[in-house]
Amino acid sequence: MISRDPMDREALQLRMKKLFTEGFTVLDIAEPLLSFDAPAEAAAALAAMERSRDPVGGVRRDGRVSGYVRASDLQSGGACADHVREIDPARVVLHRASLPEVVERLGEGREYCFVSVLGQIDAFVVRAHFEKPPARMWLFGMITIAEIFLTETIESLYPDDIWTDLVSTGRMRKARELHAERTRRQQPVRLVDCLQLSDKMQLLVREEEWREEFGFSSRRDGERWIKELGSLRNNLAHTQPIVPLNWKMIVEAAGRVDRIVARLGETRPGRPEAAAASAEAATHADRDDDI
Repeated sequence: MISRDPMDREALQLRMKKLFTEGFTVLDIAEPLLSFDAPAEAAAALAAMERSRDPVGGVRRDGRVSGYVRASDLQSGGACADHVREIDPARVVLHRASLPEVVERLGEGREYCFVSVLGQIDAFVVRAHFEKPPARMWLFGMITIAEIFLTETIESLYPDDIWTDLVSTGRMRKARELHAERTRRQQPVRLVDCLQLSDKMQLLVREEEWREEFGFSSRRDGERWIKELGSLRNNLAHTQPIVPLNWKMIVEAAGRVDRIVARLGETRPGRPEAAAASAEAATHADRDDDI
């Protein structure tokens, strides 16, 4: 990362924060909700939903969607009115809802939620919609912003690169090799920028106050989360499916990363004495898994 004037860097971080917390909304991933009059035949509604591969459809009364039906329920025939369900307000988000809010709703055991546009239910979202490019861009962007925050925080906590005493020999060798290569290519970069994301997270979860900040119950809990975050990031980078295997991590990351993004530009003052104590007590174990 190229060093910038602190004021310029803070302004950049704040712009990025605004982009990834406000720039993506539920409408970027939602699908229009098919709707049917209450007396409509269930078989006809089911056929329409199967063509569009929608798990739910709206039921209209007096021209407005006032309930919904599930495709699985319509198989028994009859009319849509025979299978209509009330729309729980907890399943409804406004059209301007942020993606973290949508993740939170879907992370509470719900398979889908509805989108209200100008007071009417017009769209829906399921977890699979987070495979869409806008959602993947948001997730990868949030992780990138979090990494910027981690880098700045490490420099604040461990000035003058004293963090190098806390990183294993093998990981430091990789970081120094990458730093040397980037320097050879005349790419201005700091040594801390050449650490892997997992290395940066490992440094912060050593600190009890930062474990509390991230909501980790222990250092081991933090290390588990780092590994799962690596899986999510790798699947995003290699355009692999993320919802089937990484949904739990997406829910956790949305909450934790959103909290980190909210702290951009607010890194705490360094504590060299704490860093020195951690370095003296640390034991190193080489890790080959990169994030």
